Amino acid sequence: MGSHILKISPFASSTPLIFNATPFLRFQAKRVVSICGHPKTQFRFSSSSSGFVPSSKRGFRGGVVAMAAPGSVHKSEEDWRAILSPEQFRILRQKGTEYPGTGEYDKFSAEGVYQCAGCGTPLYKSTTKFNSGCGWPAFFEGFPGAINRTPDPDGRRVEITCAACGGHLGHVFKGEGFPTPTDERHCVNSVSLKFTPANS
Repeated sequence: MGSHILKISPFASSTPLIFNATPFLRFQAKRVVSICGHPKTQFRFSSSSSGFVPSSKRGFRGGVVAMAAPGSVHKSEEDWRAILSPEQFRILRQKGTEYPGTGEYDKFSAEGVYQCAGCGTPLYKSTTKFNSGCGWPAFFEGFPGAINRTPDPDGRRVEITCAACGGHLGHVFKGEGFPTPTDERHCVNSVSLKFTPANS
């Protein structure tokens, strides 16, 4: 199989280039906005007809998941109150915590993506969720760049928030000995999440 090189400038036009690389692979290209504001193209592979094909679907199984740029969602307290339930507002905007064992996603195990309940930014894949027995949904890692970490003022815990809207998710703990690739536990409130099934 011959090798082909495709160079795409960050200042390229909004129309993806069509390049017939091989009759056995299809590349699906999707433009996203990088942190510095320049357009960037990402690709995913699938076995089908040849050629670069623009992707219009949001995917996560080996593909591209569209995420909002960090800090890109800004709303007033009144706007958040209008779109969130009282419990969502208490947890996402006022850094509250739901009672352990009561959350919708604590023992939930369907395949899909967990998004921020406030702004819809994809945060976690279901494949990174594990049963920690702590009473809240636990994940060993999130999507790159989707989650911010901030030490609590008392220095005892590290808060995790949605990088796009700043919504409170919970806390992250490291070194607890769980048999996961990262040895981390993202302890997340179910109220902070919205689940999207894989087949949607």
